[in-house]
Amino acid sequence: MELVTSEEMRTIDAGTIEEVGIPQEALMENAGRAVAEEARRFAEATGKGTDFGWLILVGKGNNGGDGLVCARHLRDMGCRVAVLYAEPPERMRGAAALQRDIASRLGIPARLYAEPGQDADAGWFAGFDGLIDALLGTGSAGEPRPPYAALIEASLGSGLPVVAVDIPSGLNADTGAVAKACIRAKVTVALAYAKRGLHQHQGAEYAGEVVVRPIGIPADAAERAGVQTYLLNAESLQAKLGLSFPLPRREDSHKGTYGHVLVAAGSALMSGAGLLSARAALRAGSGLVSWAQPAAAAPGLRGFAPEIMLRAIPDEGAGEWRQVKPERLADAAEGADALVVGPGMGRWAGDGAWLRTVLERVQAPVLVDADALNMIADAGRHPGVWPRREAPTVITPHPGEMARLAGLTVPEAQRDRIGLARDYAARHGVTVVLKGARTVVASPDGRAFVNTTGNPGMATGGAGDALAGVIGSLLGQGLDALEAAACGVYWHGLAGDRAAALRPQAASLIAGDIIEAL
Repeated sequence: MELVTSEEMRTIDAGTIEEVGIPQEALMENAGRAVAEEARRFAEATGKGTDFGWLILVGKGNNGGDGLVCARHLRDMGCRVAVLYAEPPERMRGAAALQRDIASRLGIPARLYAEPGQDADAGWFAGFDGLIDALLGTGSAGEPRPPYAALIEASLGSGLPVVAVDIPSGLNADTGAVAKACIRAKVTVALAYAKRGLHQHQGAEYAGEVVVRPIGIPADAAERAGVQTYLLNAESLQAKLGLSFPLPRREDSHKGTYGHVLVAAGSALMSGAGLLSARAALRAGSGLVSWAQPAAAAPGLRGFAPEIMLRAIPDEGAGEWRQVKPERLADAAEGADALVVGPGMGRWAGDGAWLRTVLERVQAPVLVDADALNMIADAGRHPGVWPRREAPTVITPHPGEMARLAGLTVPEAQRDRIGLARDYAARHGVTVVLKGARTVVASPDGRAFVNTTGNPGMATGGAGDALAGVIGSLLGQGLDALEAAACGVYWHGLAGDRAAALRPQAASLIAGDIIEAL
């Protein structure tokens, strides 16, 4: 369940070799065998089995050594194999060179790739059914250099399916950024631990199915190396946060057991945002949910959801939040166990100071979303540099909002989502939910989770409002900020997957479907 950076993996490898005493050659043997087994599984799924022909693309580093071991094991399984070296094999060193010599002595067919124009023979891939990508490992960064770039492009042009060793060549192991020349794998066999880039946009798209295989590294090596980034799934919720999913409910409970959430959201023109957040909070298990609205807007909202209590906050008659004194909202939140603030509120002059007053006065946990996040960004201030709140604060920005909060462009914010979310959380003392494909949850203490649930159909108006309600509900039920954020993100995505399965196509999914699937 751990996600590691290339540097963390180097530390883990070194500790295993130097401190535990497992030789690099043994790790390479285990790695190559694991890749061969996954390649055989892939071949069997096509119906060809051992009739499947594999061309192993081999670089000069340890990734290439893994590929050579894989070639040997695939041949022992009865598959047709051949090796295509990206560089002259005499450039290999250490354990990789040992595997080169073994493959040579065993008579495994091998050729040296030549870039177009240097060799008249262009039939590199003729007669093969699939490729094993063992060109570049986690230590490579930036654009692949010749001849690797040309070989990657030629591989893509072949149309053959690819099984990648540890990480697709051309993909940044830490951020998921892809080079212009980057392998698109059907399967990536992550060795020992999944690398962060395999579960971040765009890396997840290029990695295909990610299978993590042990190679002899001790199970607790990542923990001992200080790794604090995890996949967000039911297993990690239990192992890292002590949460069983679905959350249990006591038989002797009552509505007061599960908290009272106040949702301050929506306005005359955007009332739906507040309604969606409040309904999601109810579906996520809150015993009581109040929906705060400017008094003049409240009468028109009666009956939308009879289970929700409307809370009319005194205004000056226009039904807009700009006419509500922040102290009035803070007073309304006094009896609540959590406050959700921001969705559909709108913007007005001085709204940053207005929000600051609310956050300073409210003693309950607060979730800050949507317009409230833009208030913070435009005011040039952050929740963390205001007087620190004793109660938890969770912020739920989408990439555009995160970019504004951090003073970046959207592409810059997307470049390293885990790093940005973790840094912002630590610097400002808030729990960050950076939404989008593979939503990232980051805590001020350095822990981070990358979500595994959700689908493209959830890219629809109101889905974020629903997420705010779910996390706010969990805060009100007594979970701490990281627990509520992680569990809420996982649950919201799981509901989206359930809802999508009931629709003829993902594009028809709407936010209400997600709420009903909670």
